Amino acid sequence: MEIKPFKALRYNRDVAGNPADCIAPPYDVIDADLQKRLYEKSPYNIVRADRAIRNSTDDANENVYTRARDFLEKAAADRALVEDQRPALYAYVQDFNIAGKVLQRSGIIAAGKLVEFGQGVQPHEKTLEGPKADRLNLTRATACQLGQVFMLYDDPVNIDRTLIEIAMRQEALVDAIDEEGVRHRLFSLNDPKDIDAFVRMMTDKQTIIADGHHRYETALNYWRETRNEEAGWQMMTFINMRNEGLVIQPTHRLLVNMHDFDVRALFSKLLSEFNIVRFDFDGPAKKSQARKAMFDLMKQAEKDNAFGFYAGGNAFYTIILKDRQAMVRMCPQMSPASQSLDVNVLHKLILEKHLGIGDAKLASQSNLAYIKDLGNAIDTSIAKVDAGKSQGVFFVNPTRIEQVQAVAAAGEKMPQKSTFFYPKIFSGLTIRKLNIAFIQPQYHQNLFDEESSK
Repeated sequence: MEIKPFKALRYNRDVAGNPADCIAPPYDVIDADLQKRLYEKSPYNIVRADRAIRNSTDDANENVYTRARDFLEKAAADRALVEDQRPALYAYVQDFNIAGKVLQRSGIIAAGKLVEFGQGVQPHEKTLEGPKADRLNLTRATACQLGQVFMLYDDPVNIDRTLIEIAMRQEALVDAIDEEGVRHRLFSLNDPKDIDAFVRMMTDKQTIIADGHHRYETALNYWRETRNEEAGWQMMTFINMRNEGLVIQPTHRLLVNMHDFDVRALFSKLLSEFNIVRFDFDGPAKKSQARKAMFDLMKQAEKDNAFGFYAGGNAFYTIILKDRQAMVRMCPQMSPASQSLDVNVLHKLILEKHLGIGDAKLASQSNLAYIKDLGNAIDTSIAKVDAGKSQGVFFVNPTRIEQVQAVAAAGEKMPQKSTFFYPKIFSGLTIRKLNIAFIQPQYHQNLFDEESSK
């Protein structure tokens, strides 16, 4: 893949204060509560551009996109945002904890040349039109790239490791700890020899989009629209697939608004293709034991397409596919890599075939909600079922990196929320200004909210 250094817009500590108060998670994981907290952290927090608060009075002349543009212009005028004097690459290091294990994931931020899928870049997840239209309008209004596209590549030599170690000898440009306890550090890599080493290494690399599919497709659309040379490059974070801190977490599925849901009827339909193991409990202690037994069996059977399930009552269940040909019969157009994917088995053989939750309902999220496996997510999802807010929850094993590679290599895409690369790559660490005249966006009040990208 062709890449190059760029002159990033970055927060100026003398005006904006601590950059840690100005960065934010990517737009698509920011709910209303987090949005409010980010607004309160700093008048210069990037959320005011990347995921601005909507007003009931918004119209074509005054809206989230025009406010994003005005925010960035004012921040630049105040010198709260200042462009680096020379092009550079940027080392991005994240320290985090998963299940008591301390990990570090690191990558290099650069401008990557946009290409059509299959020409050195492969997606692995499906996208939705609403979020892409929202991001396109934001780019039109601001002529800036605010968030990263998270790219995976494979380098057995680990050139990035050497370069990041060199960069980390300097003082960090940003050193922040987020609400989940993840430490984010940014370092400049501006020695021409180091830059050239990474650029040359990436020249023949094939890449896979790990996160930021909507941002990549938006960048392609904006480039097609403007045909401007600078728009033909997108700000990306490149992470080696051999990085020991590369973690994929599962995203569990909650059944919602299933008014006629009958767990016994569902199980009777599933028995021809699945084995179902029941774990009974009576009381809190036994409930905890039953839940552990369910997850233990899921993990043991993870290569056999296994799911956990809870629908209230006094039992947990493990559902294990016993007929591998069932996916071949149901989805003959899929490659073996896609047919063997847990989320495809769940979506096709259970949700679509027996619960009527097909692609349209998945896109609208009318009967399915998602919960990322972080913190107390499992307890939260079980509590939703017990409170009657959900009719059941399917627990899934994490997608493995080799599965991501295999599906992408087949030129196919996984369902949304098949992968949750943790931690998220934050916005506002670097901003790439395109120096292109603004284009008036087409404003729609519910453009983003109608089709959430996450």
